[in-house]
Amino acid sequence: MTQGMKVVIPALLGAVGALFATPLADAQQAAPASAADPVAIWSIQDENASISTAKVTDRYYTNGLRLGWTSGTDSVPDFLAWAGQALWGDGQQRISFNLSQQIYTPFNTTVRQPPAGDSPYAGILMGTFSLLQDTDTSRSMLGLGLGVVGPWALGEQVQNGFHDLIGQDHNAGWHTQLHNEPAFEVTTGRVWRLPIASFNGLDIDALPEITAGVGNVRVYAESGVVFRLGQGLDSDFGVARIRPGMSGDDAFRPTRPFAWYVFAGADGQGVAHDLTVQGSTWQDSYGQKLKPLVGEFEGGLAVMAYGARLTYTHVVDTQQAQHQKGGLHQLGSLALSVRF
Repeated sequence: MTQGMKVVIPALLGAVGALFATPLADAQQAAPASAADPVAIWSIQDENASISTAKVTDRYYTNGLRLGWTSGTDSVPDFLAWAGQALWGDGQQRISFNLSQQIYTPFNTTVRQPPAGDSPYAGILMGTFSLLQDTDTSRSMLGLGLGVVGPWALGEQVQNGFHDLIGQDHNAGWHTQLHNEPAFEVTTGRVWRLPIASFNGLDIDALPEITAGVGNVRVYAESGVVFRLGQGLDSDFGVARIRPGMSGDDAFRPTRPFAWYVFAGADGQGVAHDLTVQGSTWQDSYGQKLKPLVGEFEGGLAVMAYGARLTYTHVVDTQQAQHQKGGLHQLGSLALSVRF
């Protein structure tokens, strides 16, 4: 998919440049990140192995596409506001909805029958509804994801259709993909924002995070930390990712007209179940033996100005299956969020 990314990324960056040409009103008045904020946020994100330095790109987690909407703090239904306060105490609350598709392939995508022990072809299409609650120093999240795994998730159509557009061959083994089954996942987590130091107009902080997920797609627990250097670090709680993986979610409110930071971090995941590695839940399918401990390293850049946030994250994952080939797996994550 590398050629396509060379077309998509410049186009996206051009759109951001056009957006920045017209200042939005909320960028002119900085406000504390914990203050009430009626502005909603729309987001688009793509995670792809082609947006990285990897030499082999169409393998394992090959693409994730997400569209997201996050409400202002005045749009949370009363019963959800009560539930959030019962769980986490006082704080500014938002609700969010994300529609995501994730595509997984084996290491060898050129053969019609993947060799025994290779990872399965899989598509996951999921809608996730979440409640977010912020204080000055933390963000808490509770989410419910419902969707489908298998041909109904349209992974084959999206991947091979894109290959048609850029003149690449189809991945040959999609007829062996995981069977159709409902997908569900409950996730919860918290990220803390801990200031470390300030010097020469720059700030340094740490974002320790814990997350847990339970469902037929995955059962896992994750813990990690991200360190940031920049200006306006209190504008958000880190960049957004398509879970699993550390995510600060989409909600942001610039506390200065131009905010930015570079970041680097790592997390560890204890994984009890992963359908994309082990195969279908109720029917025979391709699959591998799971590695129960997975590590992830990330680094990147975030820029916030004129009501928009643009982020890039480079991710390096350790092997998720016992016989996974190719060493460390890399991908890039590019996300744009705009306040409306």
